[in-house]
Amino acid sequence: MSKIPAELSYTASHEWACEENGVWTVGLTDYAQSTLGGIVFIELPAVGDAVTADERFADVESVKAVSEVFSPVTGTVCAVNEALADSPEMINDDPYGAWLIKVEGKPGKLLTAKEYEAEIASQEG
Repeated sequence: MSKIPAELSYTASHEWACEENGVWTVGLTDYAQSTLGGIVFIELPAVGDAVTADERFADVESVKAVSEVFSPVTGTVCAVNEALADSPEMINDDPYGAWLIKVEGKPGKLLTAKEYEAEIASQEG
């Protein structure tokens, strides 16, 4: 079973978000990285770019496929994890430590850890 930290919020498309002082840190869940397999490349937005909840903001390329990453937040990117450009596999190693972007803004529809766990179960059928 994937790790699902209770203190984070989640999307049905497998992103996590955590708010601190109006800034949302966004990343890929443990379930997402394990489903993708070895991540070899990630394309992230730039600081100052606008993102919209439930819309694509990044692409992740793994050994299996290229996948879109959707924003859990609407707002402006205020930080990008530049280390991922050289070491995208950090997401596989520590999905909750290897955040993707930080956004000043407002959340879209987010799930609690329990709701996200149920969402994974329903997707796995």
